[in-house]
Amino acid sequence: MTYEATVQFKFDATFTHTYGSFLDADDYIPEEHYLITAPAADLNAKQYFKLFEKFMLCVGMTPASIRSGAMSLVFNDYVREEEQRKVCAEYELTMDEDLEKKYQEFKERDAQWAKMNAHYEKNFGSEPKDLGRFQRFIQYTDEQLEVMADMYDRAKIKGEWVDSANGVA
Repeated sequence: MTYEATVQFKFDATFTHTYGSFLDADDYIPEEHYLITAPAADLNAKQYFKLFEKFMLCVGMTPASIRSGAMSLVFNDYVREEEQRKVCAEYELTMDEDLEKKYQEFKERDAQWAKMNAHYEKNFGSEPKDLGRFQRFIQYTDEQLEVMADMYDRAKIKGEWVDSANGVA
């Protein structure tokens, strides 16, 4: 059995200019007709929202008002808080109720960071400003440095190592 379905959004509008009004007739198209059709059998929820977004743009909605309308489906008084929190977790959002807790976590993390820096400076001094001979290795990842060290060790074992500065093996 084959299942076929389509969904359509239709918009028809006419504008009749009345002379003497403050509106400029050049700002309006006298007649507009939009028909958006899509195969409904294979669309998921996100694709339906994208389709409806296109329709709303066609009828003059702004992207900001479309986003606001979509968010109002999730964050209103009729949606359970657990469902709202699932969406927040999925999109890495913070609810207003959680801002104080988040702020306290940041303050605690900052204090820990300051304590670690103070401990480091007390025991090891400040970080070196000039890395000198090690500067040329900064561009490499740890994995690349491991490969280079292995290649050096193998070449040294085989006796193939040549000191480029002195030309000595």
